[in-house]
Amino acid sequence: MDKEYTILMLPGDGIGPEIMGEARRVIDWLGAKRNLKFKIHEGLVGGAAYDAHGMPLSPEILELAKQVDVVLLGAVGGPKWAGVDYDRRPEAGLLTLRKELELFANLRPAICFEALVEASSLKPELVSGLDIMIVRELTGGVYFGEPRGIETLENGERRGVNTQVYTTSEIHRIARVAFDLAGKRDGRVTSCEKANVMESGLLWREEVTVIAAEYPEIKLDHMLADSCAMQLVRAPKQFDVIVTDNLFGDLLSDVAAMLTGSLGMLPSAALGAKGGCAMYEPVHGSAPDIAGRGIANPIATILSLAMALRYSFDCATEARLIEDAVQKVLAAGLRTADIMQPGREQVSTAVMGDSIIGALDSLNK
Repeated sequence: MDKEYTILMLPGDGIGPEIMGEARRVIDWLGAKRNLKFKIHEGLVGGAAYDAHGMPLSPEILELAKQVDVVLLGAVGGPKWAGVDYDRRPEAGLLTLRKELELFANLRPAICFEALVEASSLKPELVSGLDIMIVRELTGGVYFGEPRGIETLENGERRGVNTQVYTTSEIHRIARVAFDLAGKRDGRVTSCEKANVMESGLLWREEVTVIAAEYPEIKLDHMLADSCAMQLVRAPKQFDVIVTDNLFGDLLSDVAAMLTGSLGMLPSAALGAKGGCAMYEPVHGSAPDIAGRGIANPIATILSLAMALRYSFDCATEARLIEDAVQKVLAAGLRTADIMQPGREQVSTAVMGDSIIGALDSLNK
């Protein structure tokens, strides 16, 4: 019996439902034309879940997420929920999924499609052929460390506290993910922290070096996180795999994203232990200012599906087929508003989806 892959689709807020709709069309195409079997579940997360249930993630959806192979998420948040309590804000649903599913490794590729070289803010020669993988630790560090909170001191001043904390085991497991990926790429890892001013950074540097001894074929370099940010905009092609903590990974991956021309182009994966659920989502946000206008770019969500095929379903052929279809559509000059260039044809979300489906048909041999 052919394997059935289970997916929980959580469109979320803003443009989430629009871009997720195009990813669903690709899933349906894979079922019809590539004979892959999927069981699809749908649910609410973020602001949509708060409006319906008073919480950004219901216990029922969290339990379902623990049972499926893959969570495919759109985007969460928006100004509508700006006044919601901190622990019930839309983003708390996303953080809960990451924490409860133990998704400790965030993979964020920064790839510059040749057709979009001119869309980058950097010179073409700096980004042509760019292919970086940023591996961000996702469940530790300052976003989850204790103590945390806002307090009022005796003198009336208010103080905000967040704690940066990492353990040996947390560093070791994310480092192994980075070294394993580098072994399938160009064989280079750059580890980033602030060992010059932070004890947690010094521990990070020391423990990544310990794991490097298990991978003698991989070249390891250490770089301060602020220097890495500078180097990403000076000479980005020097990097292969970058591994870093939660906070610096959040910042550096957004810097790398803009080298490619648009946040709307970039997928991401959040992985846990082998055999467990993984979550895939576009890097961009919910973009509430353009929600419902039919102009959002669905490519990052569709490429997130391609990552799910590669890393969770072991369907590398189909993943490459989707990536090639996106390349073909871009090479034909079709653009959504966020990546529009002079002399190209601006298309809607739906037309971009139509075009990718058409390219898949033409490439499917």
